[in-house]
Amino acid sequence: MAEKSMIYTRTGDRGQTSLVGGVRVDKWDVRLNAYGTIDELNSFIGWLVQLSDAEEESELLHFIQNKLFVVGSYLATDVSFTELREASKLKSEDVERIEQRIDELDAQLPPLTNFVLPGGSEVASAAHICRTVCRRAERDICQLASQHPVDEIILRFVNRLSDYLFVFARFSNYMKNGREIYWDKSC
Repeated sequence: MAEKSMIYTRTGDRGQTSLVGGVRVDKWDVRLNAYGTIDELNSFIGWLVQLSDAEEESELLHFIQNKLFVVGSYLATDVSFTELREASKLKSEDVERIEQRIDELDAQLPPLTNFVLPGGSEVASAAHICRTVCRRAERDICQLASQHPVDEIILRFVNRLSDYLFVFARFSNYMKNGREIYWDKSC
């Protein structure tokens, strides 16, 4: 029988945690904000997967969840102290896969002529929540990049992911009821 893993280590009880490689940092460190928001995004995407009934979208969303683990691992590694593992690297093909799906979904949508309000169907609403968390993750990563080197592909992936989530939300509403909710400028 395999030995059970230790869930609590008590090593973070005083407000510090370890990065990949063992470097200790404060739990409010900019690096932890960045990969913590990626973790939050991954959790919301897990919820979106459960709401979505489209097999093709679920497959892509699972791919995205796995890639977000890669992003989190990358962000949890301070390369000035620890060599980056191969499993912590994104490839340009990862971004291209998301771009391809954006193009496929967008080709089925009417042109965007107004600002879209978040909401509509349950799936679209969840996708909009994921999009806003993704944008926050992007801001956190940009803040990290102002202090430490961050590979450009990480920012490209997260930026493109928020675009995908926006288009997926639009597509979900359009397929459900053929319409979107637009900003009423007269309010």
